[in-house]
Amino acid sequence: MTLLDEKFERLATDDAPGQEVRQRSGDLSAFMIGRHLPGVPVDFSHGDVDAFEPAPGAIDVFVRGVQLGGKRAYTEYRGDADLRQDVAAKLTRFTGAAVSASDSLIVTPGTQGALFLAIASTVASGDKVAIVRPDYFANQKLVEFFGGVIVPVGLAYLGTNSDAGIDLSGLEDAFKVGAKVFVFSNPNNPTGAVYGEAEIEAIARLAGRYGVTVIVDQLYSRMIFDGRHYAHLHAADIEPGRIVTIIGPSKTESLSGYRVGVAFGSPAIVTRMEKLQAIVSLRAAGYSQSVLQTWFSEPAGWMDERIRLHQAIRDDLHTRFAAIDGVNVLRPRGGSYLFPQLPRLSVPYADFVRILRHQAAVTVTPGTEFSPACGNCIRLNFSQAHGPAVHAVERIIELIERYRS
Repeated sequence: MTLLDEKFERLATDDAPGQEVRQRSGDLSAFMIGRHLPGVPVDFSHGDVDAFEPAPGAIDVFVRGVQLGGKRAYTEYRGDADLRQDVAAKLTRFTGAAVSASDSLIVTPGTQGALFLAIASTVASGDKVAIVRPDYFANQKLVEFFGGVIVPVGLAYLGTNSDAGIDLSGLEDAFKVGAKVFVFSNPNNPTGAVYGEAEIEAIARLAGRYGVTVIVDQLYSRMIFDGRHYAHLHAADIEPGRIVTIIGPSKTESLSGYRVGVAFGSPAIVTRMEKLQAIVSLRAAGYSQSVLQTWFSEPAGWMDERIRLHQAIRDDLHTRFAAIDGVNVLRPRGGSYLFPQLPRLSVPYADFVRILRHQAAVTVTPGTEFSPACGNCIRLNFSQAHGPAVHAVERIIELIERYRS
């Protein structure tokens, strides 16, 4: 195997959320116990945009974008100037701090595209990068792909009643040993933990003290439960040149199929991202950029109702998992993910994930995608039809009992 082969092999996308390659059964004959459980198939590896339809008006503005023809098809590499002006004004109101449309904002092919561009623009081979564990699977994969060296930072998400539980001493230690970039998600994917204001202020303070650039993924920052306050790092006391915020309408607003995201922050880093985007994808899909007009402009009450419905599903699923002996799970404070820690089983956890798929018609994401230490965890995206999601979790629980060690 060549060095280039090894580099791509380490991306290890077979278990990444949404990968159909995971549907291969392999040889589970030695592990299969009992009957298959009846029920509607549920794929918890991603949200169901049929259960939660895209924001109203999205298709209409998309069609109008198509009708504009070349004007919308061939925008600036950063995105259409008028759309960026509109988005910057919305994000200024949302975050509580100014966002400049002209020099600090870029529209990207989804937030995944924004993450790729941001890490590529800040991490060189050999650079040390602080990464929270557990956290979004692509953070570590991309840092390693670009030759960065991971410095892990712990997240004691099960041990706190309010904050996310980041190890701030560990974060400072990472900065002391030379980490120059810090990447994290808030709300945390996969746990649903939300960083408290004191944690956000501490991150800003430490980044300034050690000259660290921070990339924060705030994709779920509109989906906050129980009336909880959300603290934006962009509005904290952090140097403007040391932060990039990634956000978009893919998840909460169910616009993932349009593949548009946004990054804003350091003008120098955004300029690098633009240069790279110009040769990777040229721009975010021109017609799809139009759907950003609906973002933050949904009908009155629409977002409140979406949060209420997700909160109800969260409560039902969490209650069922929390009642099971040996299962530890945070009641998510934001986002749409549950991350239960399973009890000891009589089969390897990786095989149990496959058993769930084949005996219960339930697809989940293995915890190892988010941290090497989370092999006994599974992630569920609960943005699903309520009833089928509850029944699917009941099947998971039945198989936990069936395979309990």
